[in-house]
Parts: sequence; C-alpha cells; structure tokens
Amino acid sequence: MMRLVTLFAVAVLGCGCTSVTTDARPRIPAPAVTISPSPGEFRARPDQGLVVQVRDGTLAAVTAFAEGKRIPGEFDDSRTNWRSTWTLPPGVEHVVNVTATGDAGPVREAARFRTLPTSGSAGDVAISPLPGQVTGVGMPIVVTFATPVTDRAAVERALEVKAAKPVEGAWRWFGPSQVVYRTRRFWPARQKIVLIAHLAGVRIAPGVYGSADRTVPFTVSRKQISTVDTLAHRMVVRRGDEVVRSIPVSAGRGTSWEYTTTSGVHLVIDKGNPVRMVSPGRVQGEPGYYDKLISYAVRISDSGEYVHAFNNISAQGRQNVSHGCVNVSPADAAWFYAHSLPGDPVLITGTNRELEPENGWGFWQLSWSQWRAGSALHATKPVNSLITPRLSRVSDM
Repeated sequence: MMRLVTLFAVAVLGCGCTSVTTDARPRIPAPAVTISPSPGEFRARPDQGLVVQVRDGTLAAVTAFAEGKRIPGEFDDSRTNWRSTWTLPPGVEHVVNVTATGDAGPVREAARFRTLPTSGSAGDVAISPLPGQVTGVGMPIVVTFATPVTDRAAVERALEVKAAKPVEGAWRWFGPSQVVYRTRRFWPARQKIVLIAHLAGVRIAPGVYGSADRTVPFTVSRKQISTVDTLAHRMVVRRGDEVVRSIPVSAGRGTSWEYTTTSGVHLVIDKGNPVRMVSPGRVQGEPGYYDKLISYAVRISDSGEYVHAFNNISAQGRQNVSHGCVNVSPADAAWFYAHSLPGDPVLITGTNRELEPENGWGFWQLSWSQWRAGSALHATKPVNSLITPRLSRVSDM
C-alpha cells in the first residue's frame, strides 16, 4: 500500500512539471535612435549638418539648439529620418532631444556635441546692399568672402532670396571670392526683398567655415531709368513711364580709350558731394594731370565714370569734351544727385567702348544665358515669395 502512494506522488509531481507553458511570441524591439554627429563628439564638421534616424519606430519629435538658438530641420515622409535644413554653426555646443515611438512604447534620447571652429575671420563676408537700404530696380546682391571659395555650389545653396513679388533670378561668380545675384529682368518696383545667407557652418575652404548667418532686408523703390545719348548730348530721366527730367550733357571726348565714356547698362553705385577726382596714371606737371573736388558726383562704374556737376554750360547739349564722365550743369547735377538711388539703371549709348560686366556693377551687360552659365548650380529659380505677415504686407506699398 505504501509503494502505490509513493508512485502516485511521483506521477502527480511529474504532471505538475509538464504543465508549465512559455510565451512563444517574438520580443518587440524598442525604437533604436541614431544621432549624427555622435553624442559627445567635440570636433564635428558643421557642413555635414545634423541627422537623426530611427529603426523599429518613427520619430515623434526632434529639437536641436545651438547656444540657445533652435536648429531648423525636416522629417522625411516616413518620419524615420530628420535632417537639419542648413549647416551648423561652427565652434559651438549643440543639444539634441529626440522622442521616438514604436510598438514597444516611446523612447527618449538626448545628446550633446560640439562643432569645429572656423579659421578666425576667414569665414566673414561683406554684403551689398546694406540692411534696410533703399535701392533702384537694377540692384544686385553682392556677397564678397574674406577668402577664396572652394565649394561654390554649397555657398549658392545657402543663399536664399525672398521677395514680395517673386521673379526669376540666379547667382553668378565673379572670381573666387565674390558671388552676385541678379534677376532676369529688373526688380518690380516698390517691394521688400530679403537675403537670408545661411552661411554658418558652410565649408568655404578647407578648415574655413562660414561664421554666422546673415539676414539683409532691403527695399526696392520706384522705377527710375536714365538714358544718356552721347551723340545727342542729352540724358532723359524716366520715373515709371513718365519723363521727369531732360538734361543736356557732355560725355567723354573720345580722344583716347580712357577718355571715352563706356556704353551699356550702368547702375548707380554710390555718390558723394564732393568727390576728389585725380587723373589716372599721371603725376603733377604732366599734360592732362588734374586733381579736383567735384560736386554732386554719382558713380556709375569702377573706371572713374560719374554723372557730376561741371560748370561747362557751353559744351553741355552740344559736344563731348569730358575725361570720360557725364557732366551736367550744377543745377541738374544737384537734382540728379538728390533723386538717385544705388541700383538705378543708367543706360548709355553712342560710343565705341563697351562697359565691361566686371567694371563696377556692369552685371546687366551679360545676357541671361551668359549670366546663368556663371552659376555653380547651373540653374535658375524664382525668388521665394515672402510668407511672414510682417513682410507680406509690403506688396501693398
């Protein structure tokens, strides 16, 4: 009897062991987040930007800051990839916070890294026009770098132009350090333009990165175009379609190349009252030497051409006797000086010397196809319309 009880107990114990079940469902992986540059990196290349990726989930939120300033970025369609819109500021700490979701639940990641510094002031730029400047309809945007640019396409991609009245435009390089934006036709009058140069972190040359972003708003004013006919000895100034001034002039005498006024589409560059003018290539005592202070001088090229005052009434409207400038009476010069803005077109005809495209702002001397050929991206695109409420209202001006 005792033996049977023992066997029964063993049997019961055996049944107890085989009745245990296990969960055969596959383990659900948690979302795996990857941040590049790597967390803790202290010499990250700013031109590579910031990339956040997730596996086994989607990105719910990504926020990134550089010295307290938010880094903009975009998700891809699947929300498994987030990339910064622009390059990163050089030489600063970045903070990244990521939230990812998946079947296993949410995952949160945080990281810090530091970008490489730029090489001193080599990444600095000079931009024309100046912020807030009021210009004419021919105004170019000129960006000049402190060092030669090796990756021109990267620089062009970083330069964003917005306008209240969108038009077609393109960048063109003039030498290794200067890139210029010009529209296909003159700007539509009376509107606000904004250049946003996303240059912080752009690789300009080996070891040289753009030091900071720049925002340059400026206003295109009324449409004023002046036409100088050197054969008829007259300048006609039009505001819109209306003639507002007809001015007798005396242009370059044409006895030598330097004394010949250049024909072509000039732009007003700057002006001064007075401006000191010294004969080029001559010293005091030589024939043709002069050193004078000239009133109401409006500069239209880099080869010494101005529209300026000169008390030469007997020649103005009758013959060309100047050293290459367009001189007018003091009263007409004062009027033209007061009503001229940088970027106002001055069209000169009638001479056998053409304005060179690189002479001052002779950019309109190039055809549109020639202009586009000087772009590193070889493409044109319309200027973005202004979308912020503060700027969109300027279209009503």
